[in-house]
Amino acid sequence: MTAETDSPHATTVLGVRHDGQIALGSDGQATMDETVVKHKAEKVRSLYDGEIIAGFAGSTADAFTLFERFEDKLQEYGGNVARAAVELAKEWRTDKYLRRLEALLAVASPRELLLISGAGDVIEPDDDIIAIGSGGSFALAASRAFLQKGGNLSAREIVENGLSIAADICIYTNHNRTVLDIDAETS
Repeated sequence: MTAETDSPHATTVLGVRHDGQIALGSDGQATMDETVVKHKAEKVRSLYDGEIIAGFAGSTADAFTLFERFEDKLQEYGGNVARAAVELAKEWRTDKYLRRLEALLAVASPRELLLISGAGDVIEPDDDIIAIGSGGSFALAASRAFLQKGGNLSAREIVENGLSIAADICIYTNHNRTVLDIDAETS
């Protein structure tokens, strides 16, 4: 699942659920217009006491606002990720201030892998892979190939390799990455 909007989302965020593991990662490049302003930005974070991981593509300030709102919704709904995502998407779409935010969220928990957008979308991918940002399509294709080929790669290794391939292709994606993971079988 990849999502692109009219606003630029110059990054790559990739999430994979595979063999009882969930990993979500991003590159570290932050750009303004055509200039790289940071090489080691962290665009993924752990939420809800480490039970949920989330990443963003888009405006950093907007994404931090959305992380805070999403974490508030998680608290409000007792960690129910799907309910928190739907409520955030509804608020994001209808609130005069929030609907101007330019970001996408990718969220992973032991039971869900979701894309949340300001258009009110809460989408769960069919193939346990989620990718957003300018390099999302490249990372998605690479991850699908790794999964179809089989082998002994973990979810984390698939994310790392998918991000690396995207960084080789997408000019808004670099090789500095942050990858977080959770064990779906023990959570």
